[in-house]
Amino acid sequence: MGKVNNMHPKAQEILDKIIGQITGYKNPFTVEQFMQKYAFDVRLPVMVNDSTTGEATWTQSANPGKFITLKNSHTENAITGTGDWEMPARPLNSIAEILAAWQETNYTTTEKQLDSVEVYESDNIYESENVFRSLDVHRCKNILLCDSVQNGSEFLVASQRSQMSTYCARLEDSKNCSQSFNVTWSNKVVNSAFIHDSFDLYECLFCSHLGSKKYCVANMQFEEAEYFKIKKMVMEWILTS
Repeated sequence: MGKVNNMHPKAQEILDKIIGQITGYKNPFTVEQFMQKYAFDVRLPVMVNDSTTGEATWTQSANPGKFITLKNSHTENAITGTGDWEMPARPLNSIAEILAAWQETNYTTTEKQLDSVEVYESDNIYESENVFRSLDVHRCKNILLCDSVQNGSEFLVASQRSQMSTYCARLEDSKNCSQSFNVTWSNKVVNSAFIHDSFDLYECLFCSHLGSKKYCVANMQFEEAEYFKIKKMVMEWILTS
């Protein structure tokens, strides 16, 4: 994934708020620690070097081999030293000559963003704000270590392919979730953790294939007081295990 190099302080603030909202406890993790522990399976940007300046930059794929930041691609032609990337015409008499000419200017653009502000170490960001080390973010705010989150999501960390959710960590293929941890393939999950393939759950833990339930643990119904006794133990386990 690449080491977190001088990550903006705002990233830690976002992580602290998310963990506090989910668990009710102060976040004990640095961004680096959380990334290693809980974002290990999330596709994240990789660090490469701008081929024209040598500076570190971030991209969705390191395979192309030649890179240039979006900013540098808009300011200077790496070959001519001008702001125009048009090259002087010359005879092209073979496919080999055409491909060689193409390679002169074919740098993969990194840190791409459109109509976004406060974006760091990220790529393919659209109409978003406060995005850190993430990919393919659309119309979201306060996003950290995420891939493919969209449609009004805010305060997500280590999440992927999800939308319309807030204050969640390890959200996957889900929507309309809030203040929850490790939710996959679910909709309308609130104040819950370790949920799979479920709908309309409130205050549930370790549940799968359920709908319209609350105070359930491992698909078993509990009284409210007993449920919160168990939840306390689970939240402490998440933060200390």
